[in-house]
Amino acid sequence: EEPFIKATILMPERYMGVVMSLCMEKRGENTNYHYPMPGRIEFTCELPLAEVIYDFYDKLKSVTQGYGSFDYELIDYRPSDLVKLDILVNGEQVDALSQLCHRQRARERGLKACESLKEEIPRQMFKIAIQAAIGGTIIARTNISALRKDVTAKCYGGDISRKRKLLEKQKAGKKRMKTVGNVEIPQRAFLSVLKSDQ
Repeated sequence: EEPFIKATILMPERYMGVVMSLCMEKRGENTNYHYPMPGRIEFTCELPLAEVIYDFYDKLKSVTQGYGSFDYELIDYRPSDLVKLDILVNGEQVDALSQLCHRQRARERGLKACESLKEEIPRQMFKIAIQAAIGGTIIARTNISALRKDVTAKCYGGDISRKRKLLEKQKAGKKRMKTVGNVEIPQRAFLSVLKSDQ
């Protein structure tokens, strides 16, 4: 179950279409409207509280160019298809980044979270996999490529087998490093994931 609210939005009537589509995008239902005065419209609809918390007010101000006002009241709890979205960094679950979201939005939210983590986590000497999962199913993934040192820089000229041997040795070292390497997630990465949910 998730809490639902009754939202009341007062705005100039020319913004009715964009506000209505914003509410539908946020899983709004039972819409109604009336004209309290000429040129103004009072629009009401029922929305899940989770959809409003993230960024509804900012988007409302954006689509109404600052002319829309918003008020809400809690009405009830309704059954909903919620899932737990887990974020895995290098195969290990990061509990602080787990979140509840609607099944329809899970893939989109997971992809945004993975992309924002990719931007914030510094590159390591090994490849880092960032994944979003529901239960045991991976729904989104991105990788941070490894830093590479040019080990063949000292090898001048001919012998290709020497270069190949150095590259194989580097590859084996990176594989070993990945098994024991821990990824340090900076604080700004956690904040960027919260912002990416908006």
